[in-house]
Amino acid sequence: MSETPPKFPLNDRFRGYLPVVVDVETGGFDCNRHALLEIAAAPIEFDENGMLAVGEIFSSHVIPYEGSEIDPKSLEVTGIDVSHPFRDAKAEREALDHIFAPVRKAVRRNHCTRAILVGHNASFDLGFLNAAVARVGHKRNPFHPFSTLDTVTLAAMAYGQTVLSKAVLAAGLEWNNGEAHSAVYDTERTAQLFCRIVNAWGAPR
Repeated sequence: MSETPPKFPLNDRFRGYLPVVVDVETGGFDCNRHALLEIAAAPIEFDENGMLAVGEIFSSHVIPYEGSEIDPKSLEVTGIDVSHPFRDAKAEREALDHIFAPVRKAVRRNHCTRAILVGHNASFDLGFLNAAVARVGHKRNPFHPFSTLDTVTLAAMAYGQTVLSKAVLAAGLEWNNGEAHSAVYDTERTAQLFCRIVNAWGAPR
C-alpha cells in the first residue's frame, strides 16, 4: 500500500537533501577504535502548515563490534550497561538496516535525492556512522558521505549557545538532564532545536 504523498515535499528546501537528525552514543571519541553503542535518527519533514517538524524517531542499541574498545568514562556519562540482559542490542549491520530503511523511505516520500545528517557536533556522529558503514560494507547508506547540517553552528548564530542543553533552553524548549545522553532523547531535542531555528529563519531569500 503506497503512502500518501506529503502536502509540502522537502525536495526544494535543502537543495534536494532531506535533513535527518542523528545522534550516536559510543564507547569513546575515536570512531575507528571505540564501539558504537546506540544510534537514533529522526527525519525532518514539513507539517500540514508547511513548517518543519520532527518525524518518527527510529533507534537501536548496538552490539560492540569485535575488537572495539569501550572507555569506562564514556559509560559513566551515558549510563549504558552493555551487558544488560534486556538491552536488545543489534549487530552493526542489522542496526544500520533498521535506521537506513525508514530514512530511505522518507527521502523518497519527499522527492529528495538523499539524506543529509543533522547533528549537534555533526562530524562526530557522521564519523561513527561512516566507520560502521565501512566495517560492515553497507552499500545502501542514504546519507551524504561528508556534508552535514550542524546545530552547534545554528544555535551559536541564533542564541549565542553551543552546548546542546543550553541551546535547547535558550530556544524555549524543555531539557531534562536525567534523560540526556540517550540517543533517542538527544535526537529528539536536537531535532526540535533544528526545527525551531530554521522555522524562525523562514524560507531562503
